[in-house]
Amino acid sequence: MQVITTHLNADFDGMASMVAAHKLYPDAVLAFSGSQEKNLRDFISQTLLYRYDFQKLKTIDIDKIETLIIVDTRSSDRLGAFAKCINNGKTQIHIYDHHPMSPGDLEGTVEVVKDFGATSTIFTQLLREREIDITPEEATILCLGIYEDTGSLTHLTTTPEDLEAAAWLVRKGAKLDIVSQFITYELTTMQVQLLHDLMKTATQYTIQSIPIVVVTHSLTDYVDDFALIVRRFMAMENLDTLFALISMAGRIYLIARSRIPDINVGVIARDMGGGGHATAASATVKDMTLIEAHEKLIQILHRHVRPQPIARELMSTPAITIPADITLENAQTLLNRYSINSVPVEASAASRKTGDPFLNIVGIITRQVIEKSVHHDLGNLQVGEYMSTDIDFLSLNATLSDIQELIIENRQRLIPILQDGKLEGVITRTDLLNHLVNDPAHLPKNLLHETEYPSLERKRNLNSLIIDCLTKQMIELLQVIGEVADQVGFNAYAVGGFVRDLLLKKRNLDLDIVVEGDGILFAKHLSGRLNGRYRTHERFATAMVLMPDGFKIDIATARLEYYEYPAALPTVELSSIKLDLYRRDFTINAMAVQLNPASFGTLIDFFNCQNDLKHKQVKVLHNLSFVEDPSRVFRAIRFEKRMDFIIAPHTARLIRNAVKMELFGKATDTRLFSEIRQIFSEENPIPAIERLAEFNLFQFLWPDLRPHLKIDRRFHHILQQAQRAISWYKLLYLKEECSTWMVYLLAIMGRSQIDVLEAFCKRFLVHPKTAETLIIQKMHADKAANLLARRSVLSNSEIYWLLQELDIEGLLYMISIARKSDVKKAVSNYVTDLRQTKTLIAGRDLMAMGYQPGPTFRTMLNDLLDMRLDGKVTSKEEEIAYIQENYPL
Repeated sequence: MQVITTHLNADFDGMASMVAAHKLYPDAVLAFSGSQEKNLRDFISQTLLYRYDFQKLKTIDIDKIETLIIVDTRSSDRLGAFAKCINNGKTQIHIYDHHPMSPGDLEGTVEVVKDFGATSTIFTQLLREREIDITPEEATILCLGIYEDTGSLTHLTTTPEDLEAAAWLVRKGAKLDIVSQFITYELTTMQVQLLHDLMKTATQYTIQSIPIVVVTHSLTDYVDDFALIVRRFMAMENLDTLFALISMAGRIYLIARSRIPDINVGVIARDMGGGGHATAASATVKDMTLIEAHEKLIQILHRHVRPQPIARELMSTPAITIPADITLENAQTLLNRYSINSVPVEASAASRKTGDPFLNIVGIITRQVIEKSVHHDLGNLQVGEYMSTDIDFLSLNATLSDIQELIIENRQRLIPILQDGKLEGVITRTDLLNHLVNDPAHLPKNLLHETEYPSLERKRNLNSLIIDCLTKQMIELLQVIGEVADQVGFNAYAVGGFVRDLLLKKRNLDLDIVVEGDGILFAKHLSGRLNGRYRTHERFATAMVLMPDGFKIDIATARLEYYEYPAALPTVELSSIKLDLYRRDFTINAMAVQLNPASFGTLIDFFNCQNDLKHKQVKVLHNLSFVEDPSRVFRAIRFEKRMDFIIAPHTARLIRNAVKMELFGKATDTRLFSEIRQIFSEENPIPAIERLAEFNLFQFLWPDLRPHLKIDRRFHHILQQAQRAISWYKLLYLKEECSTWMVYLLAIMGRSQIDVLEAFCKRFLVHPKTAETLIIQKMHADKAANLLARRSVLSNSEIYWLLQELDIEGLLYMISIARKSDVKKAVSNYVTDLRQTKTLIAGRDLMAMGYQPGPTFRTMLNDLLDMRLDGKVTSKEEEIAYIQENYPL
């Protein structure tokens, strides 16, 4: 193991050097030795969420570290727990540092120490010399390191090499606006006084519902780096937008900063005679007094501040509606089906007005109104009798201000979004709340620990991750899928485990595609483009495309599932990608990546799933998830143990509620057994089996065993024996495949009678052929195991005939339950040697010797096989002689 680390309380130079060192040591693990400075923590949580896999110290076994790469320090006192590696005699130390020599400094087998202003400069030089290419993002990170340690290239320790490195990084695409955003310095006494003066003059204006702060101040002399004071004021007051008009030495200067897309300060500064970027700009104002400049700035703000329309991005689509003439009782069923709390009401067909499409939506009704009506025995009345009719509509270009006014001020539960007479979608209170909470401008970060920051980008581009993690062939396939989707006018998304594992940088060849459109039609076009074949499942609007090389692509139409009763099979209706993702089992599987060329690589995350992935939590999307599909309980346990995640506390409570409700086995479907089978097919299913016991699920899986079966020492020993037997068989590299799940299931049934296994197969609707195989294997294996346990010595031929009716699963099951080593030895001898033994002569040889074909042939050959198994004949000649002697013509 190789590990890259830096000093305690890491700064930007330490972190940047770690990232650069990873370019030189690509197999190494990145791990901080301790905490990080606050501005660095902010940068990591906001910018580097999934870019770099920084491991936690507790996840690393320090004793296994073979090479420790230390950057930006040479002091063992600043390495925290990693200092244990220094004197263990088996860990190589590689050091990269820019600090002057101090007593007690470490010595490494590799040392690169130079008297530069920053360690990031050392790595920049190394990357240039070795012609290792870097991305603009990596260039920005290295710039942060250099600028922090050199005071933006102004400290006395700054060297020409630091300036050269910074220039090269800017040529490589480093973004200095990001550098200036995160690099902060201590203010001087005079600057602190100026900061207080600015606070006194600050005035807040609300323009287009956006708060904008303007400060004005006059100074006799020019003050260098006044922008630093402005930036500190903005950070202290947590402002989204700040304009500072400062009169210094007879001139007026405008300094403008913005953190929101609604205000482009570059455009505003240009109207004041200056310029800049959307987030940072400045101007020197001529021929005006400070008061005149202030008035002009306010006029320009009113002209340019136009909030971005967000209704199109915020709405839920397609909109679910109900007609006004259905009964309240039926409406209650529909709202439960779709798990919604309010719904637009359409005019009944008889009263619909074709000339005014807005009037076709005649009201809104809520779940609370419906439930109260039904409670008062009014369920047979029509929805139109009790719906709210005083409602307003918005268009796709509605702004956040428009939406807030209706939902917050007018207390309208739901806003229908119409465009050109068509209902495009709806915006609910939940949609608005999610937007406000997930917008960085509205998030009170000071209330959160740095490790609890949510993933703020619900839509972000993963192209760099796709390029780094996927093969060229897979990338090209995804591009083709997106192109075909554009050709037929659909939106196509990669979904589920493929996206989850992409974010985790794990390989996943199970490609699931969801299209907003006709999935079967899309599969037909895609198979034609790929020269492949396709199969369809009309009931679920799904298809599978089979490529010429055998690779399979599962295609589904975006759909919504609802359940008629607890643990029922789902009923499917068409929907959008948002509703399709909402029906998924867990948040970590509820993300999508769009594949259409214009949006290729865009991550779709409606439910802040990235945060659960970051914190390694298995969490359901809604509280009735296990009620609707109890098999998800087993899937949660499988994901938890396979991925080394943890089931979230609330989700664990919902599992225990499902256990109390005894939902398992109520539905006549095979989903439960399918999930059990997948658990037993894991590389190591024992932790998952133990977790099943923790949740008291054994009572549903094996109620015929003793009540509330626990995993005692014997039970655990049998499972471990099964695992060892399977591992042993895999190392033999024999051609015969082994269904490992059968071995574990038989092992769990090891101390049970055959009727317990029969009841299990019946309860979980195991396929009759599979059930028959399980029962036969258990019967023969138990009988053989008992005989072998009673007789300590058996000949090879006796072992052969005792075990020859068993498949490999039954044989490995015998090893699992064996208490004596003689039994294991006999079975292993049969698997590796006896099982393949055959006579050298066959029926045709007997005919050539003059024997007449008939039942005696089998008797003769079996007799001969016994002799060969027991070593009494070893050649073809000896076999012929044995037959002639014992079976005379």
